Amino acid sequence: MLTIYNDRHALHQGRVEMFRGELVPCFEVPARADHVKAEIERRALGPLLAPDALPDALLAKVHAPRYLDFIAGAWDEWVALDPANAERDALPSYWPTRGMRTDVLPASFPARLGLFGFDAGTPLTAGSWAAARHGAASAFTAAQRVVGGERAAFALTRPPGHHAGADFFGGYCFLNNAAVAAQALRDAGIERVAVLDVDYHHGNGTQAIFYARDDVHFASLHADPVTDYPYYLGHADERGAGAGLGFNHNLPLPRGTDFAGWRAALTSALARIAEVKAGALVVSLGVDTFEGDPISGFKLRSDDYLRMGEDLARAGLPTVFVFEGGYAVAEVGVNAVNVLEGFEQA
Repeated sequence: MLTIYNDRHALHQGRVEMFRGELVPCFEVPARADHVKAEIERRALGPLLAPDALPDALLAKVHAPRYLDFIAGAWDEWVALDPANAERDALPSYWPTRGMRTDVLPASFPARLGLFGFDAGTPLTAGSWAAARHGAASAFTAAQRVVGGERAAFALTRPPGHHAGADFFGGYCFLNNAAVAAQALRDAGIERVAVLDVDYHHGNGTQAIFYARDDVHFASLHADPVTDYPYYLGHADERGAGAGLGFNHNLPLPRGTDFAGWRAALTSALARIAEVKAGALVVSLGVDTFEGDPISGFKLRSDDYLRMGEDLARAGLPTVFVFEGGYAVAEVGVNAVNVLEGFEQA
């Protein structure tokens, strides 16, 4: 399997995030992608390629122009406020809530940071934009290779992307890589694309981007938002809107779910993807469903990821894998590559 590797991912390296009332070292670290890359090389899974240039027009189909303008220049604005800011990351501390206006851009940088960011756990750093943009390029390139005839391709990148919406960042995510891949597949002429999110956390950003569209079907297996992040989206009754009604399929699962229960939900998601006659599949590949993940609550084991890959292969679709979450850093390489190997073996 081809891997498109974001060799600039380590430019984004947050110092701290807000977690349950205190500033703690970031869970989302460069070593996550490093372990996956090392495991791909150890198993000789396939070549690692650099991404092609990302078309600005493609990114603008996924994200709002005013958001892209902000996030591209945010670090320079942050440092311009105070040169000492160069030694600390930017985290939001103000947010517009119900009844407040979001259509007028404040002049204040901290106010705009809160307008576009939905949590205090996603530090914006000097290299966040460069790493995120190269990551989106990796997802685009993986989609292009699949359009060109590859059975599957893997975009190995961080920061992850599935929590980023058209005009907001959060959940460690700045640009939505899975959405970029799906849009690239659509632009290449595939009539309907399915995005299947297998991360422990609901892909709220991906859902929001495609919620009113019938050309991209979104399915997500994730922890019940009643108990788990991102809390405010991911319920089973969210089925799409307008033309997209019926093309959003959420399967929330309780904490403690083991592979048998998880796999049953995957079977349901894949059956629906077959029903809507998707012509290609994008997999938001989070492996924070692992039993040892420090911020999650499912009970999947390393061997289960081989079975997951086999099940995904049986869908019979050209497939783009995009790396998302997984914070048991020592095991993340084995778990992610088990999915890819299981897919290849099937």
